[in-house]
Order: sequence, then C-alpha cells, then structure tokens
Amino acid sequence: MRKGQDQLRVLMGGRGGGPRRPNGGNGGGGGGFELNRTTLIVGLLAALGLWIYASVYTVRPEERSVELFLGDFQGSIGQPGLNFAPWPVVTAEVIPVSTERTVDIGVNRGNRQEQGLMLTGDENVVDIDFQVAWNISDPSEFLFNLRDPEQSIRAVSESAMREIVARSQLAPILNRDRGVIADELRELIQSTLNSYNAGVNIIRVNFDRADPPEQVIDAFREVQAAEQQRDRLQSEADAYANRVLAGARGEAAQLLEEAEGYRARVVNEAEGEASRFTAVLQEYANAPDVTRRRLYLETMEQVLGDVDKIIVDDGIGGAGGQGIVPYLPLNELRGGRTTQGGTN
Repeated sequence: MRKGQDQLRVLMGGRGGGPRRPNGGNGGGGGGFELNRTTLIVGLLAALGLWIYASVYTVRPEERSVELFLGDFQGSIGQPGLNFAPWPVVTAEVIPVSTERTVDIGVNRGNRQEQGLMLTGDENVVDIDFQVAWNISDPSEFLFNLRDPEQSIRAVSESAMREIVARSQLAPILNRDRGVIADELRELIQSTLNSYNAGVNIIRVNFDRADPPEQVIDAFREVQAAEQQRDRLQSEADAYANRVLAGARGEAAQLLEEAEGYRARVVNEAEGEASRFTAVLQEYANAPDVTRRRLYLETMEQVLGDVDKIIVDDGIGGAGGQGIVPYLPLNELRGGRTTQGGTN
C-alpha cells in the first residue's frame, strides 16, 4: 500500500517519502502527499472525462455506425453527427455506406484471367470483362451476414453473368444487347444478394468488353467480315428485286388502266352507234324516202370527201372532155396536191 501511495504521489506531481508533518516537513526526509477528498474528486473527474471521451464518437454524413451491446447487435444504428455509446459496455463499428466500391470480373489479373471465358447458348465461347459498382444499404446485415463481402459479390456476379450468357446467342452479346444484358445482370445480382440479406446495393454494371477468345479472334473476324459481305449482297439483291418488282407492278397497272380505258371507249362507241342507228331507224320509219336520200348523201360525202378529184362537165371540150389539153397541170391548180389516179 505504501508503494502504491508513493507511485500515486509521483503521478500527481509529488515526491515519494513518509507522511507530511504539521510543520511542513516530510517524514523520512522526502516530500509527502496525502490522498484526501480533493484528490479523489479530481481523479474521478479525470476518469469521467476519459470515459466520456471513449464513449462519444462522430459519424460523418457518408457513414453509419452499428452499436454492439456486449458484442451483440440490438438494432441501434448511429446517424451522422455526435453519438454516445457507453464504453466498454457498448461499442460502435463505423462503416462508410455511401462510398462507391467496385469489383472487376474477367480482367486479366494473374491466375484469374479465366473468369471472363463463358459459354453462350449457341455453344460459342466469349471473353467478357465487366465491373460491378456497389455500396452498403444496411450496415448491420453487411457486418454480420457476409464473411468476405467483396468475394461474395464477385462470386454472385460471375454466376449471374454466366447464367445470362448461357441463354443468349453470341452475335447479340457482341453487338446490340450489351445494355440489355447489363440491366438484367444488375437486377439478378441484386435479387440474389437480397436473398442472402447481404445489405449491399448494386449501383450499376459497367459492361467493358465482350470479344471472342484470343486464340480464335482472327478467324472470328474473318467470319464477321464474310457475314457482313453476305448481308451487303443480300441487301443489294433485295433492293434490285424490289426495284424490278415495283417496275413490273407499275407497268401491269398501266396496262390494266389502258385496257380499262380501251374497253370503256369501245363500249361507249358501240352504245353511241347503237343509239344513232336506233334514231335513224325511227326517222326512216317516219319518212323512208327522205331518210334514204339523206343516208345516201352522207355516205357519198364520207366516201368522196378525202378524194382529190376534178369533175369536168360534158359540155366542156366536147363529149367526154376530149378537148381538154392533156398537159394541163390540174393538180397544181388545186393547191399543189398530187394524185396517183387518172383525171375524171
């Protein structure tokens, strides 16, 4: 006890030795110090300050804390600001929850470069590199339900990607379906981790690369070039077929329109002729002689209307026109028209 008192005196600023005498001297020749009420109060206040210092902690806006009562979680989550956890009965684990973390899968890193090789639904092999960005949604579940969070997320992501690739074709994966696959992959990873109560939120999936394996990439590019040429020739053939077919359809439509017009014209002309003949027949029934003479005159007008002719009366040049000079250019007198027949 005396040795402990000496050590306490040294800590409190005194020196070791015997008890203090009334006249200010020290017993045993050294400086004395007595453990009185004031000293105890100061010690208790110092201990209380140290305890408060150990019990009060700060949580930043991007963090949350999990408070443990004797190592057991009682459902208390510390929010941003000052928090109080009476030490040593209650301890706190501060975790950054909004910090974005990433897991890379398929990237060539030592002996893990085989991760990106996956088998598609059409029995082709594709080399895929992608990145999963995540953060913590529930600190308590994240602490107590996952032993190795990053490894768990890596395994779940790789398994989900293999499942999606296994039911997909190679060509869409390489060309147009990367965004669709990324969205489906994020939902599948999130649902799987939720079933584990992992307390992890998948922010996004970055689909970095999807190529054939390096061993066959040259042959695959040749196949792709051949397929592109095939598609180009097919497109040109389809364009030519459409152009020829359109021309043929247009020509057929034109012929049909012309035939329809010819039919309508012939029918109308026939109906008109029939109507005219009916009208003439009625007039003939009313006045046969007049109608017969009119028909004769109209017929002769139609027959002789386009004939280049000169009519010579018998009284000119004797009977039959014998006195007419045969060299007279009668055709020129009619305006230059020439005829092949004789003179009437």
